[in-house]
Amino acid sequence: MRVLLRAFDEIPEHQFGVSEVYDDCIGGYSLTGPLAGEYGEPEFELILRVLD
Repeated sequence: MRVLLRAFDEIPEHQFGVSEVYDDCIGGYSLTGPLAGEYGEPEFELILRVLD
């Protein structure tokens, strides 16, 4: 699933590919932006909307 994450800590809004859902966050890889290709575990409140 792909989601759109809001901007945070000088990182612009970007697409994120979700591979895991945890109790307090999601896990996966940034698809666009300066973190493209990087693994991360953003909190749910960073999600703006589901893209697919």
